[in-house]
Amino acid sequence: MPPSLPRFWSIITCSLALLGSLVLAAGCDSGPKFKSTDITGADYGKSLDLTDHNGKPRHLEDFRGKAVVVFFGFTHCPDVCPTTLAEMSQVVKSLGPDGDRVQVLLVTVDPERDTREALAKYVTAFDPRFLGMYGDLEATRRVAKDFKVYFEKRKTGDSYSVDHSAQSYVIDPQGRLRLFVRHDRIAADLADDLKTLLRAG
Repeated sequence: MPPSLPRFWSIITCSLALLGSLVLAAGCDSGPKFKSTDITGADYGKSLDLTDHNGKPRHLEDFRGKAVVVFFGFTHCPDVCPTTLAEMSQVVKSLGPDGDRVQVLLVTVDPERDTREALAKYVTAFDPRFLGMYGDLEATRRVAKDFKVYFEKRKTGDSYSVDHSAQSYVIDPQGRLRLFVRHDRIAADLADDLKTLLRAG
């Protein structure tokens, strides 16, 4: 038997109220909006156990309270690496005092040539707050695998270069992997995304 008219409208009203509640709840849980790719909840990028260019062993936990930008590259890189670090430097400077709440890490994918001294000279030329991170080849491979970063040595004449993934990752002040940033979008997107993360954390 079909419901009476008053009961019918009661069912419709309740259904609309429930739908409205679900929409509101979804809106509340959607979180901040980023320009970069939001990878919150990704099951990787959880570990970084290397040494910084000051000779200090470092772990991701050391940077809690800061937004951490992780980039894999090397000091002999001809184009992408210096361009990326130069753009990151401008981004951090654009944040004013909040720039001190951001830690940029360059993880070398060329541990054979990128000594502590070479990294120190290279990264601080872009910003004295930046840190170069290094380890032996096994440690480098372990960290790269955890961040889903590819790198491979390529012979070029009497020397060699290193092919590598060019994306950056952003970890929030609570230590959670949050953003995947394309290398060609750093200048356009990263500053706004870091502001959003720093406001939230």
